[in-house]
Amino acid sequence: MEWVDDAIVLGARHFGEGKLVAEVFSREHGRYGGVVHAGRKSQPILQAGNVVHAGWKARLSEQLGFYSPLELIEPHATRLLDDPIALAGLSSAVTLIRSATPERQAYPQLYDALIVLIEAMPHHEIWPAIYARFELGLLSAMGYGLDLSRCAVTGETENLAWVSPRTGRAATYDAGAPHAELLLRLPPFLVDAEAELEEGDVADAFALAGYFLERRVFDQRGENLPETRRRLIERLGFAGRL
Repeated sequence: MEWVDDAIVLGARHFGEGKLVAEVFSREHGRYGGVVHAGRKSQPILQAGNVVHAGWKARLSEQLGFYSPLELIEPHATRLLDDPIALAGLSSAVTLIRSATPERQAYPQLYDALIVLIEAMPHHEIWPAIYARFELGLLSAMGYGLDLSRCAVTGETENLAWVSPRTGRAATYDAGAPHAELLLRLPPFLVDAEAELEEGDVADAFALAGYFLERRVFDQRGENLPETRRRLIERLGFAGRL
C-alpha cells in the first residue's frame, strides 16, 4: 500500500529514538499519519502549514506507515514567523482540519481552500475574510453546508442579510428584520466576492461559521470548538481586525 502526493503538514510529534510521527493533509488522500526516520533533520520541514512532496508506504493499509520521500516544496510556516496573528490563524485552520476531518478520506476542494488561505496570510488585510470563507468550506465538506444562494422565504437572491440558526438558510434583510434577534447576520462578502468589507463583517462571519461548526460538527462528538480558534479571534479583536 503506497501513495505519492503533495500535502500540507498538520504537525509532528516524537516517536521513539530519532523518529517522528508526522500528520499531513494531502489533496488526493486526505489526512494521514506516518513515521519519519531521522526525525531531527526533518523537524524544519515538518512545521504546520508547510507544503511537502510526500510518499507514504505501508505493508498493510491499516498500518501507521512511513514517509519516503518527504521533501519541502513551500516553507509557508517560516514566512509567517514574524507575524503572530497569522501564525494563530494557521494554527487554528490546521487544528480544525485535524479535529473535523476523518482520517484517510480525500477532500480536494478543502485542500485547495486551505492552500488559498495559507498563501494569502502574508497579506494582512485580506486573509481574515478568507479564513471565514475557509470555515464555511469546511462545513460544506463535512456535509453541513449553508444555503446562502437565495432567500428561504421569498426566493430572492439580492439583499441577503440573515441566516436561520435552525436551517442554515439565508433570508433577505426585509424578510428577516422582524425576527432579527433570532437570526445570525450574513456579511455581504460571504455572498458577493466584490462586496466591500465593513467594520464588524469579519466578526459576524466568524460568529456565523462558529455557530454551525459547534452545533453540527463538534457537539456531535461531545467536543468544544478548538481553543486555537478562540485565541485567533481574540488576537484579531485586539488588533482591530474584526
